[in-house]
Amino acid sequence: MIRSLGVWWGDARVGTLRPGRYEEVDPIEFVYDDAWIADPGLPAVSHYLPKEQRRFRSLYCRPFFEGLLPEGAQKEMIGELLGVGEATALPLLAHMGAELAGALTVLREDEVPPDPVQDGASAPLSDEELAELLAMLREWPFLVGAEQGPRLSLSGAQPKIPVVVVDGRVALPAFGQPTTHILKPGRSASDESTENEAFAMRLGACLGLRPAPVSVGSVDGRSYLLVERFDRLRRDDGPIRRLHQEDFRQAFGMVPLPKVAWNGGPGYAECFDLVRRSCTFPATAVLRLVDAAILQVLLGNARAHARSYSLLWRRPGEIALAPLCGLVTTATVPYLPVEFLMKVAGRSTLEELRRGDWERFAAECGLSPSFVRRRVRELCALTEECSDGVAAELAVPGLREEALAGLAALVRRRARRLAGTAR
Repeated sequence: MIRSLGVWWGDARVGTLRPGRYEEVDPIEFVYDDAWIADPGLPAVSHYLPKEQRRFRSLYCRPFFEGLLPEGAQKEMIGELLGVGEATALPLLAHMGAELAGALTVLREDEVPPDPVQDGASAPLSDEELAELLAMLREWPFLVGAEQGPRLSLSGAQPKIPVVVVDGRVALPAFGQPTTHILKPGRSASDESTENEAFAMRLGACLGLRPAPVSVGSVDGRSYLLVERFDRLRRDDGPIRRLHQEDFRQAFGMVPLPKVAWNGGPGYAECFDLVRRSCTFPATAVLRLVDAAILQVLLGNARAHARSYSLLWRRPGEIALAPLCGLVTTATVPYLPVEFLMKVAGRSTLEELRRGDWERFAAECGLSPSFVRRRVRELCALTEECSDGVAAELAVPGLREEALAGLAALVRRRARRLAGTAR
């Protein structure tokens, strides 16, 4: 039985995660170490967990710590593989907490963080090994339970794994080694998820939104996406450093929920309020969030919600809106609902948007109506200019050119319709 876990930020201990003392679902509690509280230069690990000398019950600590773990079928499968029943946070973090999103690591009580291992510690995978890894991730998430494994975790419901890129090739990290990228396999040999996300992310970059950089590849007939981690800082003359982050869901203190349950969750007005209160340079963060909201509508990413946005501790004392990640268009996926989880001016689809709705959106979010309308028109015009170029840029062996061309045509149609709502 897991009695307690140590929570670390680099080589400094932040606090302890342990079984809770109350009758709750998944009872856990978190306490900060006295030394962490005493140092005014050290931050809280979450907006929902302020630096205080108290026991944070499950109600307060589950949103952050459970938000470090996979969700849905992935989480259930991991629980079965590890034999931990209902797959609660404490045993999962004991098996998966050595490399997480952000700056923290969660280790067993008798462990301390190993010395950071840098490039060259792991041998790049051969094409055959990479193909095997892509195939097994659906049945063996994060390689949990592997003897002397790296103990990795990321939030979300889709198969993926943190990796290191060595000389342009994928490698699995050693235990304690900060990873540099996230590897996402295509869902199947006939699936177009790689084309979809790669196109959406590259389009965001073309529009000047600076999402996380992505690259694509294919091996043994299976495509994959490599996403550069924005919560890792690589210096030419030094080691890779973990940067802290928390997604908006964690910051709002919300436990993970199925996406279908997110209607009624935090909307854009609450998200704009969060960045104004939290970011060191709120004006810059607000402008970036405006563009992000417009892009989600333009793409038709109906599944975007509070977890789609994160706060990033770029350096001590500076919090910013993190680069966008996980952009997709769900408008091309027939089995997914088309209604936005985060509505815009009360509207659930692009087709519902009317002139005047952007003024309503601006009023709800404390924005200038004329600025919002102008940004809608500008981003739509840029989309029409560069969508074909983005599709052509991604037309590499292993990716379907017809799928990319279809995505470019889709966003052009959506851009023309969206621009008409901002006249």
